Amino acid sequence: MSDLVRKQLYITQKQESLLKKKAAELGKTEAEIVREALDSNVYMIDYPKKSAEKWQEEAIFIETRRSGKAAVQKDRSWKREDLYDR
Repeated sequence: MSDLVRKQLYITQKQESLLKKKAAELGKTEAEIVREALDSNVYMIDYPKKSAEKWQEEAIFIETRRSGKAAVQKDRSWKREDLYDR
């Protein structure tokens, strides 16, 4: 228990009720429930922003393909025919 750090935070009344209910159901302390929730979800904190950027890139790619415009190729020094020369 020596690695624990005391933190204070505000939660809504609804969250308080749910926290108490879950702690009683699972036979755990409210603090344990909060720590477990934080451990299992902390990686999601930055996820929506990165995900939204990737989906925007994908939408642009799809629209380019749908419009019939050829995508600009970068850093490719070979032609498709070169693959058949092997």
